Amino acid sequence: MPAEVFERYTVDDYKKWQGDWELIDGTPYAMAPSPISSHQMLLAEFSKVLSELLEECQNCFVLVEEDYIINKENVVRPDLSIVCKDALAANIIKAPKLIVEIVSGSSAYRDEKVKFAMYERELVEYYILAYPEEFLVKVYRLQNAKFQKIGDFCNESFEVDINGCKGKVDCKRVFKKLREFLDV
Repeated sequence: MPAEVFERYTVDDYKKWQGDWELIDGTPYAMAPSPISSHQMLLAEFSKVLSELLEECQNCFVLVEEDYIINKENVVRPDLSIVCKDALAANIIKAPKLIVEIVSGSSAYRDEKVKFAMYERELVEYYILAYPEEFLVKVYRLQNAKFQKIGDFCNESFEVDINGCKGKVDCKRVFKKLREFLDV
C-alpha cells in the first residue's frame, strides 16, 4: 500500500489565506479564536516589562503577534518577540533574540515541542513559555546551539541580556494583574 501523501503549502499560499494561521513544515495550523482574557493580560504585562527593559536600546524592539517568516514552508506568529533592526522587513525575517509563547491547553504540544525545536534550530537566544493558569514561566537560553533551561519562575526574577541590554524580568510583577483579576 502506498504511503499517504499530504499536501504541503508555502508562504505564498499562506499570504492568500483568510483568518489566522501558522504554517509549520508546510502544514497549516488554524489559530484559535481570540485568546481568553488571562492570555491577553499576561501578554500585555510581558510586553510592558520587556519594553521597559529595552527602553534605552535603540536597536531592539518588542513586537506582539508578528509573523516570523522562517522559510518558504514555515511561518509562525509568536505571542511576543524581541527583534533587532536587521531582523525586520514587512515581517520578522531573521531569528528574534527572544520569544514568549503564552501556553494554553490547545497550544501546549505545539509550543513545548514543535516550536521549541524550531526556535532552537533557528538559534533564538531566549525562549520563554508562560503558563497563565499556573502563574509559571519557564525560561530557556541558547547555549552551544541548544536550549538550556535557566529555570522555572513564579514570583522570582530572571535576567536577560539582549545585545548588551541587560535587565531583570520580575515574574511577580508580570503575574500581578492576572492574580488580581482571578482573585488569587
